[in-house]
Amino acid sequence: MMWLGPTIGAVQLRGVITDWGGVMTNPIVETVNAWLVADSIDPASYRAVMREWVLEAYESEQGVNPIHALERGESSHTEFEEMLASQLVLLDGGPVPGEGLLARMFAGTVLDESMLDLFRRLHAEGVPTGLLSNSWGGGDYPREIFPDMFDVVVISGEVGMRKPEERIFRHTAGLLGLDPDECVFIDDIEGNIAAAERAGFTGILHTDAATTLRRVTELLGLASSGPAE
Repeated sequence: MMWLGPTIGAVQLRGVITDWGGVMTNPIVETVNAWLVADSIDPASYRAVMREWVLEAYESEQGVNPIHALERGESSHTEFEEMLASQLVLLDGGPVPGEGLLARMFAGTVLDESMLDLFRRLHAEGVPTGLLSNSWGGGDYPREIFPDMFDVVVISGEVGMRKPEERIFRHTAGLLGLDPDECVFIDDIEGNIAAAERAGFTGILHTDAATTLRRVTELLGLASSGPAE
């Protein structure tokens, strides 16, 4: 039986969809900073290129943007690695090797057990759950643990869409058999939350597991701990 959450206005909240990196894992900035140190990369060179690419990725869909292309699966991981490496320098001024760059970048990823437990609990209680992630490395997801947490998994590069495009939010809700206004969406990027809310979702901007857990349980009318009766 489908979970029937509390009524928000005239609509019942029924499902929860989440981002992956920075929500189900430690903050992305921690992972990236660890990589910059481990690879002795000049952080100024990284900030310079990513400031431009990320700004374009979230404020404009015009022109060719390496992040757009990577996240939609329009360019390969190898192409992106070489493009990014060409813009970076080591602390000693030397070149940054492109091969394996993305694997090294995310080597410091740590799963957030509190968030994993939240989605295991939601899934076990019959709440429709989904993962919606902009991928920078599709082979790096621990997919073996997904069946206990998610009913649907949407990876941007596999569907040719990316957040914050409205169509990917609607696509994910549709796979759950829900309308956007029946879904909660969790992400650590404000632009993605704003886009989801424009599409009709109830957004939660993730800052830490405890706050997100509290907000999810409030919105869905769940008990604060343990299985719901």
